[in-house]
Amino acid sequence: MPFALDPQVATGLLALLGDGPPPVPPPAGDVFTRRQNAAVTFAVFADLQPAPSGVAVTHLTVTADDGAQLDARWYAREAGGASGPAVLYLHGGGMIAGDLKGYDPIIARYVAASGVPMLAVEYRLAPEFPDPVPVRDCFAALRHLAEHADELGVDRSRIAVMGDSAGGGLAAGVALLARDENGPALSRQILVYPMLDDTNVTPDPQLVPFLTWSYDDNVTGWGALLGEAPQQVSPYAAPTRATDLTGLPPAYLDVGELDIFRDEDLEYARRLTDAGVPTEFHLHPGAPHGFEAFAPGADVAQRAIADRLRVLRSL
Repeated sequence: MPFALDPQVATGLLALLGDGPPPVPPPAGDVFTRRQNAAVTFAVFADLQPAPSGVAVTHLTVTADDGAQLDARWYAREAGGASGPAVLYLHGGGMIAGDLKGYDPIIARYVAASGVPMLAVEYRLAPEFPDPVPVRDCFAALRHLAEHADELGVDRSRIAVMGDSAGGGLAAGVALLARDENGPALSRQILVYPMLDDTNVTPDPQLVPFLTWSYDDNVTGWGALLGEAPQQVSPYAAPTRATDLTGLPPAYLDVGELDIFRDEDLEYARRLTDAGVPTEFHLHPGAPHGFEAFAPGADVAQRAIADRLRVLRSL
């Protein structure tokens, strides 16, 4: 039986696309158009699910390895409590797009529903800032969170990293860096359909009709991050390149069945378990990349969000 979109997800996708002809996708390598399109898409997602009330946002600054001052935001429920867990959240965008403005509602909803505060950083994007800048910016944000834990009301032993898509790949890279550079320690890595494998550029004809993040998109994102024909690829940039996954924090991964990242995420979860890392993995049938953003009312989206919130509440 061939693959098919979940009917509720299909309804949400059709509503997002509207009645006109489908947009012509930009050619591989066109970063500018993809950034413009991403900004429009995130604005639509914000209209579908606006930021909830009751979450305070504090603007902070994180100092990067090279001394650059990075904008960051601390999201916390307005009614604070005792010292507890916190999450470093890394936004998606294929390494080339996305920003905190577009992710404000997404992060605020996680905080409102889970009660767990989150730090998000405006990491610098490729191609203007190729590897290792994006993942090092994210690691600098983790260090900032740990160093300022007392004033933020955070228990240092209960810090996790979370991200979606490119942010999920960066979160996995940060977990590897935290292990290899002796901390800050992480209690969990929460990887939502993470972008992990720079070699995933050959189209799978079974998936092509359903892709919301295409192979041309993937070629563009990885090419911007790593350059053309890189001689050596760091595992912190492309975590599937890591040869040793032992000693990493417990992992949660989820991905859609119709997502370009499906196989690399399945394989990464398997390798984590082989390395003795406690791992929870979910494969959602009939779901493409970003399914819960454009079909938030779909049953499969509700299940995915419920699982993520359960893991956040367990920190």
